[in-house]
Amino acid sequence: MKKTLLTLGIAAGLLASCESKDTPDIVINDNSTVNNTVINGPGSGNPGEDVVGLSGVYTEDLTLDADTEYLVTGPVLMANGTTLTIPAGKTIRAQPVGVNAYIAIQQGARINAVGSSNAPIVFTSNASTPGAGDWGGLVICGLAPINSTADGSDDTATSEVGNLSYGGNVPSDNSGILQYVRIEYAGGAIDGNAELNGLSLYAVGNGTTIDHLQVFEGSDDGVEFFGGTVNVSQVAIVNSEDDSIDWTEGYIGTLNDVYVQHGTNHDKAFECDGYNVDFSNEGGYFSAPNINNVTVIANDPSEAIRLRAGTQGLFTNVVVINFEEAFDLDGDTGNNPTGQGVLDGDLRVTDVTFTNVTTKLKNDTGYTFDESDFIFGDGNGTGTDVSSWGAGWTVGINQ
Repeated sequence: MKKTLLTLGIAAGLLASCESKDTPDIVINDNSTVNNTVINGPGSGNPGEDVVGLSGVYTEDLTLDADTEYLVTGPVLMANGTTLTIPAGKTIRAQPVGVNAYIAIQQGARINAVGSSNAPIVFTSNASTPGAGDWGGLVICGLAPINSTADGSDDTATSEVGNLSYGGNVPSDNSGILQYVRIEYAGGAIDGNAELNGLSLYAVGNGTTIDHLQVFEGSDDGVEFFGGTVNVSQVAIVNSEDDSIDWTEGYIGTLNDVYVQHGTNHDKAFECDGYNVDFSNEGGYFSAPNINNVTVIANDPSEAIRLRAGTQGLFTNVVVINFEEAFDLDGDTGNNPTGQGVLDGDLRVTDVTFTNVTTKLKNDTGYTFDESDFIFGDGNGTGTDVSSWGAGWTVGINQ
């Protein structure tokens, strides 16, 4: 197999990390000369079936064929100006090599993955017995704002895995479409600070369309938002081993209709940071999304929603079932003023129903406020109707 080194010749300012403005050019193995070579492999379980291997940098549009089997064998990177198009009903498999196999839509590239309830698009493991963390998942990098760079600047950060550039000053940036998409057995960590999720959204803008999304049996987070403005609706996270929904770096989009179902191994249903505490809040603002129509169900008692590092957010119509703690607020009176958001009305939950919940609110913010300052309409929440919008294309849902 021929390999060459490809240096992405982007100006250093566009590759600056959160820690330094002098991040060197990215150097990766370029397999694009052999990206569409037919290799022999197991395909969907039929020995000898021809399979097309996918890996390396794609500098031209890539349109998958409905009748061809594809196998992700390493990082697949769609370069600026390209589009990855996947037909409805298509299943894309990945070698079970952990975070060494993933699909990344880089800044300026797009994904066009439009399935339907009868023909969802599925990203999954090629293992005969698949399990969480078999492959790295889907990564999308956009040009929308992040608060780890100065507000209004075009500076960028780099992703935890792959050193992919993300961020900028284009709130309406369009990274494509994901509709009726299921991501299975993805995610994982190289170390405690370098992780991939089922779906990693880095500075993705609100020109991007994401709805009817499921992440199933993931090793790390289900969906993580690193800043950006993207709106996501009809999202189901089932059995993620870390957090199901995670946001940081000033995410300010809207989440509508969210269903979280915990398995036996999991962390939080939501883990929400106002900014990335490993770096700084250079932008001077906090995450502040709107979250509407939410149901979170635990398999064993634990903590449902942790709000910290100054995050803001308005939760409306929420159901929390089988948790020791529903809302855990962490912070301080300095750089992490989570409690100030409660007092200002920027962090609250309206219309919520607690079932088999021991503690509705835990206040570790350093600010003084009552439960009634944060919770409004106790008993009025109905959650999301996943049995309706999730019918036919999701798996593993108990409702």
